[in-house]
Amino acid sequence: MALDIELYRRTIYASVDRRTQKLRRISVIDIHPEGATRTLVLVHGYGGSATQWLYQLQFFGQTTRVIAPDMRGHGMSDDPENLPYTMKGLVDDLELVLDRLEVQRPFYLLAHSFGGAISTEYALSHQEEVSGLVLIGVPTRFILRAIVERLMLVPDPLFSWIAKVIKVALFAPQRTLKRMLHSVLTPWRGDERVQLLQVPTLVVLGHRDTVFLREHYEDVPRNIPHAQQVVIPVSSHLVQLERPDAVNRAIRRFIEPRATEGKNESRTRVTQLSPHAARKAEMPWLQYYDREVPESLPLPKQSLHDLLSNAAREFPDRAALIFFGQKIGYRELDRLSNRFAHALRRLGIKKGDRIAIVLPNIPQFVIAFYGILKAGAVVVLGSPLSNEAEIAYQLQHSGAQVLLTLSSYHAMVERICNTTDIKRVIYSNVREYLPVRQRVKLASLIDESGNAIHVSTSQPKTHVPYPGLTGEKIEPGTVSADSSQLIELSDQNNLRTRTLVKTASLTQERMPMSKPTWKQYDFQQLLRSQPMTPLKSGTGEHDLALLQYTSGTTDIPKGVMLSHGNLVVNILQVRHWMPDARRGREVVLCALPLSHSYGVTSCMNTSIGIAGTLVLLPTSRIDRILEAIKNYHPTIFPGIPALYLAIANYPKVRSYGVAAIRSCISGSAPLPVEVQEEFEKLTRGRLVEGYGLTEASPVTHSNPLKGERHVGSIGIPLPETNACIVDLKTGETLPHGEIGELLISGPQVMQGYWNMPEETQDTLKNGWLHTGDLARMDEDGFFTIVDRKKDLILAGSYNVYPRDVEEVLYEHPKVLEVVVISTLGSNETNEAGDESTPPASPFIKAFVVLKRGEKATPDELLALCRERLDAYKVPRQIEFRSELPKNFVGKVLRRLLVET
Repeated sequence: MALDIELYRRTIYASVDRRTQKLRRISVIDIHPEGATRTLVLVHGYGGSATQWLYQLQFFGQTTRVIAPDMRGHGMSDDPENLPYTMKGLVDDLELVLDRLEVQRPFYLLAHSFGGAISTEYALSHQEEVSGLVLIGVPTRFILRAIVERLMLVPDPLFSWIAKVIKVALFAPQRTLKRMLHSVLTPWRGDERVQLLQVPTLVVLGHRDTVFLREHYEDVPRNIPHAQQVVIPVSSHLVQLERPDAVNRAIRRFIEPRATEGKNESRTRVTQLSPHAARKAEMPWLQYYDREVPESLPLPKQSLHDLLSNAAREFPDRAALIFFGQKIGYRELDRLSNRFAHALRRLGIKKGDRIAIVLPNIPQFVIAFYGILKAGAVVVLGSPLSNEAEIAYQLQHSGAQVLLTLSSYHAMVERICNTTDIKRVIYSNVREYLPVRQRVKLASLIDESGNAIHVSTSQPKTHVPYPGLTGEKIEPGTVSADSSQLIELSDQNNLRTRTLVKTASLTQERMPMSKPTWKQYDFQQLLRSQPMTPLKSGTGEHDLALLQYTSGTTDIPKGVMLSHGNLVVNILQVRHWMPDARRGREVVLCALPLSHSYGVTSCMNTSIGIAGTLVLLPTSRIDRILEAIKNYHPTIFPGIPALYLAIANYPKVRSYGVAAIRSCISGSAPLPVEVQEEFEKLTRGRLVEGYGLTEASPVTHSNPLKGERHVGSIGIPLPETNACIVDLKTGETLPHGEIGELLISGPQVMQGYWNMPEETQDTLKNGWLHTGDLARMDEDGFFTIVDRKKDLILAGSYNVYPRDVEEVLYEHPKVLEVVVISTLGSNETNEAGDESTPPASPFIKAFVVLKRGEKATPDELLALCRERLDAYKVPRQIEFRSELPKNFVGKVLRRLLVET
């Protein structure tokens, strides 16, 4: 597909007048490829918008910086009633845009219709700043035809309806059009003004353009000294949309040096092809991109929260969120986040301050997330499934000043606030955005379920209690039959919890004994007292947006610093990987926890970025997930293998309308081939395996959704992402097929770890992110994760990768889930330090969950392994489990299985 220009839309705020703090919005599409040395500024005409430059933005945006503002009152830019329309005001708006975007002078100015008048006036007053002027469909006088004049007398909304019926493309309300017509459009005398131009000018006309009088079009090239003229056949007024290739060729000839003609042109082509060929050789995966996926993407410059504001202006009434049937439109969501931003500002929050969110998948999470960014602050995400020590550590380490959480966490919050910098606590309740008539029933349902992506498929309706929704406290060591994923969070014996408790204790010892003062607020009351108007965040693409803590399975959790640019470019990459995604029409099912980077990007931010509808699910019950699929027909469903497996094995699953699902990218854990094939057969959509990590915002790889994919691989790097495999000892790049550590580079890679410079240096080296994952790349550029370095099994002189064994066991028709680990042999009970007894030798052990109603013996599965695996890879023991312990994003906790 071509570039999705809407993801390059930026917002500039200007004061309405000096006496008030009220702001007006100027919306601008700004595509700025790396290394671009030329800038084109495109100005639309009367009643138009920046989108009328679609083909020029997409064509020139690959190599040239292109800027297209929505002029005052047009498109997605505001038109305050008390701001008069004058030519000077419109020219000042254009100058404001150029200054705020720091456009390098000189630049080329392209204009259509009445945009030509504005551009002419700008060029006359800034002739040294304009390299050349391109006037497309511009007359010397703007005299509307009688039928249009009479149409202006029809009151709105009948005016807008008639305009649609007669297929007049208007991107401005009638009030704006009237004010502009009488104050600026009609009085302008181009026959006098264009004669004064001293800059090189190209005039482009449509062959059948008769919107205005034809002689007035032809007066323009006659009156401009040395002007070039091109008449495009078979076209009319919107010639840049009707004949884009012809117009683009004319523009290109005008703006490019003459050295590209004749012999020099062929020489230039050779020079340009050489880097492209080198890029293909370095990145063999580019040839396997789906046809519509661009090989490279200009990096966006806007802040993350701009995506919400843009969607709200373009689709104000479309449902942004659906929460158990309750819908929140984009306009409402944008205003609620504005209110929360104002609330934070009034609480004293400044740019760069950290605000913590500890909430499940409820609307308050989304409102607060974007509200924090609009206030210029940084989001710190904590999981509601985390225990008290973990949450306390994250709040201490991040230096968060405000905490937003559930009212049921009140007792825990009081204890935590004594050891952190928290000064304000905002409480919310899960019932606040539930449908009123069903509030009691649905709140009870949510309280009984959970937000963790723990999917037990042996019983379709099993679920995980969600701590905090019912006010329950997780004690260390607590384990229930249907909540094994909480083992990781509450096991007092694991290294992470011991480290956190020690760290928290040390922090508390360093703090003064006096109790710090902090205040508490109610979320809804706080919102109601704030204005809904936008405010300047003061942040840009390089500013920090999110502190996302790693799981810290074997070490202390690290705060991953992700900037606005990191997160926005990852949305851009994911969106262009799904070329069939339709802006304003997709429905995204969010069963992933938003407290994890996978849920934040793949569900929430991507949905907002394409103006989709996000179906929020704070429950992992498969029956409820299927009910949501049946009711809302999601088209995009990011998830994890266990989730797809549970759905594929659910009774009568086809009756829930799963065929609506078109695109699924599976992450967090390896996607078994059997799971992929079963799910695709059910939905007729595409389920592909991808890869990512928190340090990369998180998505870096995926199999193509349409074209060739390599089963069992994580696919190929996304646009603007590079990857390689290096030797664990030497760091040298390995040839195809060799196993080593996976390294990644790209604009989505983190800025570093918060207040951990040594750990940052160990992970980020020479522009490469060291993932800690063992992988290999085949000759086509497809990558396969073999395992984590720490999961590698040493069987004598051989290396055994658990996934190789797991794939074989998954082929057995009775097997639902399986995980392979290395554990000690028969001498495992020997006391440490007994030198007379040889150390225990490791051996391979498999933990297997059978499909519901199935029975099998270890010998039955071992026979399959002996048939299909080398002898040294065959497990020595198989243990059956009712379910496997997982964390809150569905990763199997191998460590816990080793400890058992």
